Amino acid sequence: MPTKASTDEAALKNANLPENVPTGLPPYETIALVLQGGGALGAYQAGVFQGLQEADIEPSYLAGISIGALNTAIIAGNPPQTRVARLAEFWETICQPNFWPAPNPFIEQTLFNLNDTMRQTLSALHAGSALLNGQSGFFQPRFPPPPSNTPGNPATASYYDTSALKSTLERLCDFDRINAQTQHVSVGAVNVRNGNLVYFDNTKIKLRAEHFMASGALPPAFAAVEIDGEFYWDGGLVSNTPLTEVLDSRPMRDTLAFQVDLWSARGRPPGNMSEVSDRMKDIRYSSRTRMVTDQLRWSQYLRHILEHILAEVPEEARATNPYCRMAQDLACSKRYNVVHLIYRNQTYEKHYKDFEFGLATMRGHWDSGLQDIRQTLANPERLAMPENASGFITHDIHREEIEQLMELAKEKMPHGAS
Repeated sequence: MPTKASTDEAALKNANLPENVPTGLPPYETIALVLQGGGALGAYQAGVFQGLQEADIEPSYLAGISIGALNTAIIAGNPPQTRVARLAEFWETICQPNFWPAPNPFIEQTLFNLNDTMRQTLSALHAGSALLNGQSGFFQPRFPPPPSNTPGNPATASYYDTSALKSTLERLCDFDRINAQTQHVSVGAVNVRNGNLVYFDNTKIKLRAEHFMASGALPPAFAAVEIDGEFYWDGGLVSNTPLTEVLDSRPMRDTLAFQVDLWSARGRPPGNMSEVSDRMKDIRYSSRTRMVTDQLRWSQYLRHILEHILAEVPEEARATNPYCRMAQDLACSKRYNVVHLIYRNQTYEKHYKDFEFGLATMRGHWDSGLQDIRQTLANPERLAMPENASGFITHDIHREEIEQLMELAKEKMPHGAS
């Protein structure tokens, strides 16, 4: 994570992972970077993006929700050569407390590296600071607090004021570049009035800082953002991942999608109330990504079947039979490769991990994303165009590791054991 002087850049370059990432790709028509919501965990996405840039993989479609939308704004709003540096500046900015001095970065990092007990202590302190103090360039507590029952304004009905975020985005992002459509950009938010999930898309409207802020306006912490007379909340209230929006976009295209999730649906049963709260968040915000990809795989499988069946139908019937014409509209031979990168909980993390903005923790998240994408790209076969019947394939290095361990366990079992 290249940052200012306070960041140990060398630590990121010395990850014990292969460096021979691929620079060539199959002829995909779209390369998508899909970024889930997850607050402070979003630094993991920045590490993933750094790894993609190292491999000369340039996304043509950026889609995000919540913190994923803010990362999307930084990436799309800067030229390629400055994107990682701008991401680092953004994260170093919002990982500073609002009103009292931040801990010395060197001392904090040294303490953080001692053991999990110290990491847990520092994390709790930073989470408490975020609640009481807010984060620089991001949000601060409202004073006086919002009313509970008396009439008020939807734009101020929240515990925190995010007006500083607008200034941060406008300082770090070139919105003319975003709206030039050199990359397709789409961010999700919920219309507060009707409850519908909408996507603000630079191919349809001119995007401003408010569109990205609306995508991350999670109540009751943050107030709804007004855009053209409507109020919008965080898109994660309906769906915390824009994967469906990307893969269902028309016209359909051969697509390589890097789906970066900050919440893992997998996890062990909790043993205490703190773990219960943590596990609830994981399940709630993981957005059932695996289920979504399974549904998309099945839909594409049916489209491929129709494509093959229609090839056997006489041309005259295809032209005159209304059902054949409808089938032609549904049929599709496009192929999709979804590469999952899912943040894995650390043993010291608790239910407040999404609002724990400590600088050392942020660097750990960034490093984790960088390591995961390097490990993923170390095997070029993971980026290959699907050749199966459905034309749809998924990859997840952590799932692959679990499957390999299970296979090894089976091999070591006594013959005949079950």
